Amino acid sequence: MQDAPIILVIEDDRDLQMMVEDALRDGGYEPAIAGSGEEALTLLKAFRTKYSALVTDIRLLGRLDGWRVARGAREIDPSFPVLYITGGGGDEWPTRGVPDSVLLNKPFSPDELVAAVAKLLKNGAPA
Repeated sequence: MQDAPIILVIEDDRDLQMMVEDALRDGGYEPAIAGSGEEALTLLKAFRTKYSALVTDIRLLGRLDGWRVARGAREIDPSFPVLYITGGGGDEWPTRGVPDSVLLNKPFSPDELVAAVAKLLKNGAPA
Protein backbone atom coordinates (compact mmCIF):
# COMPACT_ATOMS: atom_id res chain seq x y z
CA MET A 1 0.00 0.00 0.00
CA GLN A 2 1.29 3.43 -0.93
CA ASP A 3 1.87 5.88 1.91
CA ALA A 4 -0.39 8.91 2.05
CA PRO A 5 1.15 12.07 0.56
CA ILE A 6 2.44 14.34 3.32
CA ILE A 7 1.18 17.92 3.08
CA LEU A 8 3.13 20.61 4.94
CA VAL A 9 0.66 23.05 6.55
CA ILE A 10 1.34 26.50 8.02
CA GLU A 11 -1.73 28.03 9.68
CA ASP A 12 -1.51 29.97 12.94
CA ASP A 13 -5.24 29.97 13.71
CA ARG A 14 -5.54 26.85 15.89
CA ASP A 15 -9.21 26.14 15.05
CA LEU A 16 -8.63 26.45 11.33
CA GLN A 17 -5.43 24.41 11.60
CA MET A 18 -7.41 21.58 13.22
CA MET A 19 -10.04 21.75 10.46
CA VAL A 20 -7.31 21.64 7.79
CA GLU A 21 -5.65 18.65 9.51
CA ASP A 22 -8.95 16.75 9.74
CA ALA A 23 -9.92 17.57 6.14
CA LEU A 24 -6.56 16.42 4.78
CA ARG A 25 -6.66 13.18 6.81
CA ASP A 26 -10.22 12.50 5.67
CA GLY A 27 -9.09 13.18 2.08
CA GLY A 28 -6.33 10.57 2.27
CA TYR A 29 -3.39 12.89 3.03
CA GLU A 30 -1.05 13.12 6.00
CA PRO A 31 -0.81 16.68 7.37
CA ALA A 32 2.46 17.90 8.88
CA ILE A 33 2.11 21.14 10.84
CA ALA A 34 4.79 23.83 10.92
CA GLY A 35 4.49 26.59 13.52
CA SER A 36 5.99 29.32 11.34
CA GLY A 37 7.30 30.05 7.87
CA GLU A 38 10.85 29.69 9.16
CA GLU A 39 10.10 26.22 10.53
CA ALA A 40 8.42 25.19 7.27
CA LEU A 41 11.43 26.18 5.17
CA THR A 42 13.79 24.42 7.57
CA LEU A 43 11.72 21.23 7.22
CA LEU A 44 11.58 21.53 3.43
CA LYS A 45 15.33 22.06 3.13
CA ALA A 46 16.08 19.08 5.36
CA PHE A 47 13.39 16.69 4.10
CA ARG A 48 12.27 17.93 0.67
CA THR A 49 11.36 14.51 -0.67
CA LYS A 50 9.17 13.83 2.36
CA TYR A 51 6.56 16.48 1.46
CA SER A 52 4.18 16.45 -1.49
CA ALA A 53 2.78 19.99 -1.22
CA LEU A 54 2.65 23.17 0.87
CA VAL A 55 -0.56 24.67 2.28
CA THR A 56 0.18 28.08 3.76
CA ASP A 57 -1.70 31.01 5.15
CA ILE A 58 -0.43 34.32 3.77
CA ARG A 59 -0.25 36.16 7.08
CA LEU A 60 1.92 34.17 9.47
CA LEU A 61 3.57 34.52 12.84
CA GLY A 62 7.30 35.17 12.56
CA ARG A 63 9.36 37.05 10.01
CA LEU A 64 8.25 35.24 6.86
CA ASP A 65 4.81 35.57 5.28
CA GLY A 66 3.23 32.92 3.09
CA TRP A 67 4.43 34.62 -0.11
CA ARG A 68 8.07 34.34 1.03
CA VAL A 69 7.65 30.78 2.30
CA ALA A 70 6.27 29.69 -1.09
CA ARG A 71 9.13 31.40 -2.94
CA GLY A 72 11.58 29.64 -0.61
CA ALA A 73 9.89 26.31 -1.30
CA ARG A 74 10.21 26.93 -5.05
CA GLU A 75 13.91 27.72 -4.62
CA ILE A 76 14.28 24.23 -3.12
CA ASP A 77 12.10 22.61 -5.80
CA PRO A 78 10.92 24.78 -8.76
CA SER A 79 7.80 22.65 -9.29
CA PHE A 80 6.76 22.26 -5.63
CA PRO A 81 2.93 22.44 -5.34
CA VAL A 82 1.71 25.47 -3.33
CA LEU A 83 -1.78 26.22 -2.01
CA TYR A 84 -2.37 29.58 -0.33
CA ILE A 85 -5.22 29.88 2.17
CA THR A 86 -6.17 33.38 3.24
CA GLY A 87 -8.82 35.54 4.77
CA GLY A 88 -7.24 38.63 3.24
CA GLY A 89 -4.46 39.45 0.84
CA GLY A 90 -5.75 37.22 -1.92
CA ASP A 91 -5.94 40.23 -4.24
CA GLU A 92 -2.12 40.23 -4.24
CA TRP A 93 -1.94 36.62 -5.44
CA PRO A 94 -1.59 37.43 -9.17
CA THR A 95 1.54 39.50 -8.49
CA ARG A 96 3.01 37.90 -5.34
CA GLY A 97 2.00 34.26 -5.64
CA VAL A 98 4.32 31.70 -7.21
CA PRO A 99 3.41 30.44 -10.71
CA ASP A 100 0.97 27.52 -10.95
CA SER A 101 -0.12 27.94 -7.33
CA VAL A 102 -3.72 27.84 -6.10
CA LEU A 103 -5.46 30.33 -3.79
CA LEU A 104 -8.36 29.37 -1.52
CA ASN A 105 -10.15 32.20 0.25
CA LYS A 106 -11.38 31.69 3.81
CA PRO A 107 -13.88 30.55 4.77
CA PHE A 108 -13.69 27.36 2.76
CA SER A 109 -15.13 23.91 3.30
CA PRO A 110 -13.06 20.80 4.03
CA ASP A 111 -14.14 19.44 0.63
CA GLU A 112 -12.90 22.57 -1.15
CA LEU A 113 -9.53 22.23 0.57
CA VAL A 114 -9.14 18.55 -0.35
CA ALA A 115 -10.22 19.24 -3.95
CA ALA A 116 -7.65 22.06 -4.23
CA VAL A 117 -4.84 19.84 -2.89
CA ALA A 118 -5.87 16.99 -5.21
CA LYS A 119 -5.83 19.36 -8.19
CA LEU A 120 -2.39 20.66 -7.21
CA LEU A 121 -0.93 17.17 -6.89
CA LYS A 122 -2.50 16.04 -10.16
CA ASN A 123 -1.13 19.06 -12.06
CA GLY A 124 2.22 19.21 -10.28
CA ALA A 125 5.29 17.08 -10.59
CA PRO A 126 5.06 13.61 -9.07
CA ALA A 127 6.12 13.48 -5.44
